[in-house]
Amino acid sequence: MPRAQTRFVCQHCGHESPRWLGRCPECEAWSSFQEEARAQPALATRNRPPTLGAGVRSVPITEVGAIGQRRMATGIGELDRVLGGGIVPGALMLVGGDPGIGKSTLLTQVAHRIAAGGPTEQGSLAHPPHPSRVLYVSGEESPEQIRLRAQRLGAEAPGFLILNETEVSAILHHVEAEGPALVVVDSIQTTWDSTLESAPGTVSQVRSTAAALARSAKATGIPVFLIGHVTKEGSLAGPRVLEHMVDTVLYFEGDRQHAYRIVRAVKNRFGSTDEIGLFEMREEGLAEVENPSAALLAERREEASGSAVTASMEGSRPLLVEVQALTARSYLGTPRRTMTGLDFNRVSLLLAVLEKRVGLKLAEQDVFVNVAGGIRPVEPAADLAVTLAIASSFREQPVEPRTVLVGEVGLGGEVRAVSHVDRRLREAARLGFRRAVIAARSMARLPRGLEIELIPADTVHAALQAALVPVRG
Repeated sequence: MPRAQTRFVCQHCGHESPRWLGRCPECEAWSSFQEEARAQPALATRNRPPTLGAGVRSVPITEVGAIGQRRMATGIGELDRVLGGGIVPGALMLVGGDPGIGKSTLLTQVAHRIAAGGPTEQGSLAHPPHPSRVLYVSGEESPEQIRLRAQRLGAEAPGFLILNETEVSAILHHVEAEGPALVVVDSIQTTWDSTLESAPGTVSQVRSTAAALARSAKATGIPVFLIGHVTKEGSLAGPRVLEHMVDTVLYFEGDRQHAYRIVRAVKNRFGSTDEIGLFEMREEGLAEVENPSAALLAERREEASGSAVTASMEGSRPLLVEVQALTARSYLGTPRRTMTGLDFNRVSLLLAVLEKRVGLKLAEQDVFVNVAGGIRPVEPAADLAVTLAIASSFREQPVEPRTVLVGEVGLGGEVRAVSHVDRRLREAARLGFRRAVIAARSMARLPRGLEIELIPADTVHAALQAALVPVRG
């Protein structure tokens, strides 16, 4: 019998220690160490020389087949966009998000579309021409509960197989026996390896079960979706190595009290990490938002001050989003600065530019900035809209309602050019915007024929004069 050795493992980052520690020296988390037992390999196994696998040989890269033409469509266009064009054979994909955000709902719909032989996507995607088997492995819900959800979503098909199992070797046995086109594991934290003595959900169990599922996916070519829990801080629970083991990491974002959900790729070995998918939660499940820009601007009050519209690039897609700002006199020693959907330090920089270069006295003002719809633009092209929204609220002058603002703001108060201006402006013109305030340097790069009036601005002060509606009287 191999001897058991006890060690303490941080449940946040996987750092190991021979004794219990109150604070992890790696990730600095408090009270995160749990005792786990690890069996030592037998002496004969340790002394055995390594052997080469039978039939394994090196292959020239020119002889390796391309996988771009063999992607499997999910039948949900927004998800295919985020995945880079569909599901790659043998891919291991991790989906994380808050409880109740819609992870199981989305993957139930994906399982039904593939099992029922859904519509073929355009381009290089190749959906199976006939109904396929999909294995949905659940360790948290009973088959009856999954059936109730599937009935509500209209997601019942003979090839939709449900397995209530948590032991990883039993799951792999069923995968080998059924040979499904797709496997969904809900969730990775409930799956466990019987060869380990630690409890399910611990670092050792999550790492071991994910590795076993990854080996199976690569060997059989069967793609696997893993559903992962998240911590109170919003990050995926378990060791950080879990995100390195999978091919794709998708995050579900949004507020459960609102209808819109955003699926964002934070890691993707087979596509871009800049794409997002926008969904609307309805009674019949998650529905794709066909016109995201129009949906995000549907509730905008055009005559209100503190509102500005910018065109943000989310991957290859231009999205028009509304930036809202509110300034109010502060009665605190230190005025409040609250940002939702924007980087705090970036907005603080823009406030300093307005104070220094434009002359707005914001030092005694509480400032609240929000991006409507849950979108989180990370590129600097939204700077001009943020700046004008704050100035609009401070001066009580609304921004001209049919004007879109695109540009980066520098520390000198200058408006700088950004990329893909033509695509942003075409999207704005399609939604009825008549004017666009952009950096003066962008004018030379734009093609002719854009159906929108272009107003060049080289400084923030010039942009304010061009976009704010003059006060009457």
